[in-house]
Amino acid sequence: MNSTEKANQGKEVAQLPVSGFEIDRHTAIVIVDPQNDFLSPDGVAWGAVGESVIENNTVDNIETLFRLGAENGIHVFVSPHYYYEHDHGWQFEGALEKLMHNINMFDRGDQLNVEDFEGSGADWLARYKPYINDGERVTVVSPHKVYGPENNDLVLQLRKQKIDKVILGGMSGNLCVESHMRELLECGFEVAVVGDATGSAKLPNLDGDQAAQTNFVMMASEVYTTSQLEVVLEARRILSEE
Repeated sequence: MNSTEKANQGKEVAQLPVSGFEIDRHTAIVIVDPQNDFLSPDGVAWGAVGESVIENNTVDNIETLFRLGAENGIHVFVSPHYYYEHDHGWQFEGALEKLMHNINMFDRGDQLNVEDFEGSGADWLARYKPYINDGERVTVVSPHKVYGPENNDLVLQLRKQKIDKVILGGMSGNLCVESHMRELLECGFEVAVVGDATGSAKLPNLDGDQAAQTNFVMMASEVYTTSQLEVVLEARRILSEE
């Protein structure tokens, strides 16, 4: 039983109400930070998140989200995380903001310069590039800066496509994904999370994955495992063909 299944089991034991989530033509998939610094063993954050990424099978599950979007005609939005030279001049930072800057996480240099971007920590994980570069059903929005999408154009791009429901996955679960979930909820979107398509830092006495999975089931309309989402979309496809 993975951490998402355990959290859903906890929700049942706690007798929290079932909200329900119906996938329709106004539903999009949002993937947060599918980048090397989080998801590659060579990434600068791997030492913190690697255990959770492996346990949740996060890399494969995020790829499945891209594939399911393509197979089911669901628009996918990618919300990336980049830091430019001027971001390193901030006058104050929280603990993990400071850590990210100290280890040069998601560094891009000048925002108009893509030299040395290919294969860098800020670049997409290579296996996701065929989906992201397809372009027709994938939109890469402007970068978020701390955790949530308050300062990028994700909400605008979703609204312009008449999206009001979001299926959410990506990195990292207890920071950027949870912050995206919270802000999208506050903006009036109906949000589901694919819990095992996320991973979070695990540090001594600090389990980010457990924190994330707990808040997902308490706040989202639905929390799927990746395999559950596949089943739901297959059933939807069969019904549409009848």
